Amino acid sequence: MQFIIRFIKKIIFSSFLLYGYNLIAVNFNLVVPINIFNIIIISILGVPSLIGLIIFKILL
Repeated sequence: MQFIIRFIKKIIFSSFLLYGYNLIAVNFNLVVPINIFNIIIISILGVPSLIGLIIFKILL
């Protein structure tokens, strides 16, 4: 039960983190889409995965 609550907290934090990043990045046209795939990746792997998604967005 505690694992589920902790994972839900991570999902909520990841959603706010991605939203906050997109608020800043919209000026630079580097917006990472907010979808369930990106949120779960950021929830499981943490902030380095957000950086990886940003680099992936820049390269493509």
